[in-house]
Amino acid sequence: MKTFVEQARSIISTDPLQAADQEDSDELLAIGAELRTVSVPMHLHGYRLDKVLSELVPEFSRNYLQQMIDAGYVRLNGALIAKHARKLKSADVLDLELRPSAQSQAFVGQAMGLAPVYEDEHVYVIDKPAGLVVHPAPGNWSGTLLNGLLAMDPGLSMIPRAGIVHRLDKDTSGLMVVARSRPAMDGLVQAISERSMHRQYLALGKGIWQGANQRSVHAAIGRDPRNRLRMAVVDLDKVPGKTAQTDIFFLAQAPSACLVHCILHTGRTHQIRVHMASLGHSLLGDTVYGVPAVEGLSRQALHAFRLSFVHPITGLRLAFESPLPKDISDLLAAWGLGYNVPAP
Repeated sequence: MKTFVEQARSIISTDPLQAADQEDSDELLAIGAELRTVSVPMHLHGYRLDKVLSELVPEFSRNYLQQMIDAGYVRLNGALIAKHARKLKSADVLDLELRPSAQSQAFVGQAMGLAPVYEDEHVYVIDKPAGLVVHPAPGNWSGTLLNGLLAMDPGLSMIPRAGIVHRLDKDTSGLMVVARSRPAMDGLVQAISERSMHRQYLALGKGIWQGANQRSVHAAIGRDPRNRLRMAVVDLDKVPGKTAQTDIFFLAQAPSACLVHCILHTGRTHQIRVHMASLGHSLLGDTVYGVPAVEGLSRQALHAFRLSFVHPITGLRLAFESPLPKDISDLLAAWGLGYNVPAP
């Protein structure tokens, strides 16, 4: 009969836990796993397994411990147990094999050649390329901007979220500000809350521009009730959501696409993409919102080209601009399309 350790090693798990073949499990155990035995005290008699574990192994999150249960790395009185809600008795003995999860290993530096467009002792301004996820999350526990920031500046490990105070979608390119100190982070978060940080975008929408050349879209955004992977304009009297405002300025017209300048007044998930879709001008290449991929463009045509904010420590106003990336500028050049963006 296999011992607990031998049996636990043979279990093949999926993300966020690391899979292990039987023949390489010894090495994995040696470099990452910890064996621990705990006894259920009287005051936890009758409590759920996951609750008991979170009390007895407090350095790990309850979510992580539930993952260990699901993966078969917990035994109760010598027998495997897979039910989070199993009620325990005092003096029950729990054996745990605590393995590193993908999530627990997400906050590590990974060199990716980030080159800030501005830096001082309190902030960085980064020009994020398209295709780069900003923050680790399910499906993207590595290779994110956060990992690149930690490699570039290990001191960011002391700042929540490595100093990230706002995000861009994976396939949106452009400017972001990152805090290098806790006072700077607090100030930047406050600026975003007070809407004194200004973010402007260039975007290509499908079709011939309709309506006035300047439009201000006030439309609440929430989870699309018909497709939980998308956001949508919603009626707040009927479904959850948040108010959102985007000012949109028509700049130029191509045969089947319109170039627009967007100014955010709020920062909702997919805000420009949703507001443009609500006007009948979903962004080119935005397959999530119903537009097929465009030759030469493998993502939605959205670029955060202008960013300005008051420095959270010095009080000076800083302003930055980023040129259109090659994939979008090549499209405009192919169409012979020029444009002028008003000064900030």
